[in-house]
Amino acid sequence: MDKKKVIVIDDEPLARELLMEYLGSFPQIEMVQECNDGFEGLKAIQQYQPDLVFLDIQMPKINGFEMLELVEKMPAVIFTTAFEEYALKAFEVHAVDYLLKPFSKERFDKAVQKWLDGQLVLQQENATQELLETASQQMPAQHNRVVVKINGKIKIIPVIDIQYIEAADDYVRLVTQEGSFLKNKTMSFFESFLDAQQFTRVHRSYILNVSQITRIEPYEKDTHLAILRSGEKIPVSKTGYPKLKSILGL
Repeated sequence: MDKKKVIVIDDEPLARELLMEYLGSFPQIEMVQECNDGFEGLKAIQQYQPDLVFLDIQMPKINGFEMLELVEKMPAVIFTTAFEEYALKAFEVHAVDYLLKPFSKERFDKAVQKWLDGQLVLQQENATQELLETASQQMPAQHNRVVVKINGKIKIIPVIDIQYIEAADDYVRLVTQEGSFLKNKTMSFFESFLDAQQFTRVHRSYILNVSQITRIEPYEKDTHLAILRSGEKIPVSKTGYPKLKSILGL
């Protein structure tokens, strides 16, 4: 029987050692990689396509939630965390399994056995995606930046650098002075995630950083164009115009 592939992602060496020691009780599981941050973790997941990931949340560079947002084929995930109370409630609401540090061998065995029995797999992917949405709304660090993947590498975009966001099928396109970057999120997500005093949805397909506007011109049929510092012209719909005027104090 093929062994199940597992990756451990945690910036604390002692935590990784403990997980590897506990995994020794499960001969049907093979630990294929240990990683000390989300950059290494994403690369390892792409390379090995593991069946299960043990993932710490509070890590340098990017946190565990931000890393998971970039994973294309979601493995089963057991979070390992010493996290705040709200996050624990979020795990429970979304039925995602987690180990609260410090955890016992007994608690670890219970989580792994639950996964081996197939209880995690049935609902894990949807539950994890829902958890990521909740985490993005509530974690302060994630309100200041957006993490994207370019050619397998991670790029961190400060929110203040975003000029506008454009709908692009199942993705959105984040436009900055450096260029544009695709993110697998919805326009509605960004509308609720971003500071409403800085970003406003001016059109079904556009969210605009109001600090980028140099002027607003009438267009056709009660619509307008917002002219940006970059020279780009963004359509402003009939319903978007009053929202934009309100934020600009016009």
